[in-house]
Amino acid sequence: MTLVKILTALTVMAGLALTATTAQAKPVGITPKLMSVKVKHNGHDVEIKRNQDNGAVVIPAFAKTSRPCPPFCIQPMSLGEGIQTIGEVEVINYAKKMSDGDKSIVLVDSRTPDWVAKGTIPSAVNVSWVELTPRKGATTEGIMKVMAEKFGVTVAEGKDDVDVDEAIAAGDTSKVFDFSKAKTLVLFCNGMWCGQSPASIAALRKFGYPADKIKYFRGGMQTWQVLGLTTVK
Repeated sequence: MTLVKILTALTVMAGLALTATTAQAKPVGITPKLMSVKVKHNGHDVEIKRNQDNGAVVIPAFAKTSRPCPPFCIQPMSLGEGIQTIGEVEVINYAKKMSDGDKSIVLVDSRTPDWVAKGTIPSAVNVSWVELTPRKGATTEGIMKVMAEKFGVTVAEGKDDVDVDEAIAAGDTSKVFDFSKAKTLVLFCNGMWCGQSPASIAALRKFGYPADKIKYFRGGMQTWQVLGLTTVK
């Protein structure tokens, strides 16, 4: 190969490398006008942003397309009348409101602790679906304790005269619980194939939790990771 051809080839290779570097240097925003959001997680500042590597790919844990169903069946877009299904930008907005001092919101990671340990959404708290699901061993007393201590639900006046289980079975818990100060819950799990947050929501609704105070992030950790958004352990 002549010297001219060698120099030409090197020039072309350098140009391709420069093009690749330039492509990877393009900024990755959350929205056209929003690059990142600072929130609190366990008392520490965390910046929610997207992975800035244009060549990044989703981690293996969320790369599977064909998990066996049951139990990993596709969840419906709507979990019931009045329950709002939301996306990533809305979750970030709720997280920001919480970090700015709004104590009326709780971002709930419904997964089991082993999954949470791999990474969760900044500002989320873990209330496993096991704690709220009777078929997984959750008791009426246990669910009431979670609602009272973590979700702001209080006991209605005169509750001592009411059989809680009978009221739940009858679908009338108005004489058992006071939801006037109940928090807005934003629940998620592993994604559109995960039934853990839907199970938590179903249990809460059975206990009378207001539908308009429940938000369902259907995409969960699957789409959060696909979009390269920040996670914390």
